[in-house]
Amino acid sequence: MFECRQQAFTRYYNKTHNRRGFFWGNRFKSLIVEDGPTLINLLAYIDLNPVRAGLVTKPEDYRWNTLGYHTGTGNPDGFLAMDFGMKEWNEYDPEEMVRAYREFVYETGALNTGKGKVMHAALVQAERMKKFLLTRAERFKYRTRYFTDSGIIDSKTFVREVFEQVKHQLGSKDERKFTPVAGVKGMYSMKKLQG
Repeated sequence: MFECRQQAFTRYYNKTHNRRGFFWGNRFKSLIVEDGPTLINLLAYIDLNPVRAGLVTKPEDYRWNTLGYHTGTGNPDGFLAMDFGMKEWNEYDPEEMVRAYREFVYETGALNTGKGKVMHAALVQAERMKKFLLTRAERFKYRTRYFTDSGIIDSKTFVREVFEQVKHQLGSKDERKFTPVAGVKGMYSMKKLQG
């Protein structure tokens, strides 16, 4: 029913504005690819779109792509297939697949294709130094950024600085003791996180 109304509106709009085509953009496309190299290139293209558009600096920072979803949620219940086309290269360890895929995406994102922004060289170099592995603290930040209810989480110094800037809005007149986040060295929270 909705699709019929949408099509009717599109026809009306196109006729009154002397234009052609879909109103919201092209229809969803589904492709079947034969091998791992094609799959990994398509996935990297999609994961790099928000970087090239200047929405984020790192692919993981965009919540709605493969890397953003995986790092933010841990891929519960295997919602996304995480082989990234690497099984053809005899890689079956999930952690190594994610690491190798991050490496591919970052190295690909560093190339200037003339289409959009390029990943910062210093950022790619920093990831190379870490062998494209996410630290425990980085995983924690990615997994908590959307459920912290505007909480402040990071180093104790950062939490204190931000708290000082906003405490008048919170109606707080006293000094706050910041809570260390269990299991993540050097990470603090403005409020106690529930387990």
